[in-house]
Amino acid sequence: MKALCLEAPKQWKRIDVAAPEKPGPGEALVRVHTVGICGTDISGYLGKMPFFSYPRIPGHELGVEVVAIGAGVTNVKAADRCAVEPYINCQQCYACRRGHTNCCENHQTLGVHCDGGLRPLFLVPARKLHVSKALSFEQLALVETLAIGCHAVNRSGLAAHESCLIIGAGPIGLATLEFVKLSGAKTIVLDMNEGRLEFCRRVMGVEHTLRLSDTVDRELRDLIDGHLPDVVIDATGNSGSMSNAFGLITHAGRLVFVGITTDDVHFRHALFHKPEGTLLCSRNALSADFERIVDLIEAGQINTGPWITHRAAFDELIDVFPSYTRPETGVIKAIVEVGL
Repeated sequence: MKALCLEAPKQWKRIDVAAPEKPGPGEALVRVHTVGICGTDISGYLGKMPFFSYPRIPGHELGVEVVAIGAGVTNVKAADRCAVEPYINCQQCYACRRGHTNCCENHQTLGVHCDGGLRPLFLVPARKLHVSKALSFEQLALVETLAIGCHAVNRSGLAAHESCLIIGAGPIGLATLEFVKLSGAKTIVLDMNEGRLEFCRRVMGVEHTLRLSDTVDRELRDLIDGHLPDVVIDATGNSGSMSNAFGLITHAGRLVFVGITTDDVHFRHALFHKPEGTLLCSRNALSADFERIVDLIEAGQINTGPWITHRAAFDELIDVFPSYTRPETGVIKAIVEVGL
């Protein structure tokens, strides 16, 4: 069975792997139809993802079909189409016992800590599958990206009467944007790339966008009745942007880091202490987020169509992947078709 492996940063290899065994108790054998490429995959390729280990078969944004189930599995059956919740948690540690399965002490993300979906077939705990009878495999592959944004907004505690600045209009920023809009809060998007800001205005219906500049503080105040945002969500994974974000919240505001960096993040304590700021990190998502997103897409409240800007066949990915790392390529979301 063919698979695509990152042996080291910037070193793809097409490899042969053994076909999976029959599913054991609690497991499901799934056929991978579609894989979404996200910032984590690009960071792993570039060697900038702190949790990524090598060699690794990437792929954690997955639209799959159930082939077979093991003993005791009742939530899925053969031929079900599913999104995969790729955060494999131990169910026993202190975090899991308290419901924080997204940051399990023994956490393993498919395609990051353990092998993922850039292969035709693999075994997964059946409890990590979320069924939809209506969604396409491409839509199902986008559920995980959206879940990251959903969890970040939940972490922020954003309310309809508040304002929110999203920094970074890449895929994670756009996922966050979907749920900021659903909250009813005043929404502002900040980015360096005018093309991405235009996408937010034209496709995502965002009224207020800002290009990064030395006057951002004043521009934000002009948009929000003379004060800074209640919530700032930084989705860049850039240490410079994350460091600057400490100075962009209003008094009693909240700053959420959903992007990840390997570099140090710096801030002046007095700057963040004076407004009694709250710093939150957002990691992965919860099972309930996946269920909510499937329902929202099925109900037409989230349109995944504009997200997919690039497609690649399994055999093409190694050749085209480097282009996804370049902003001028205009990639929002690339989808890989995986065949047997």
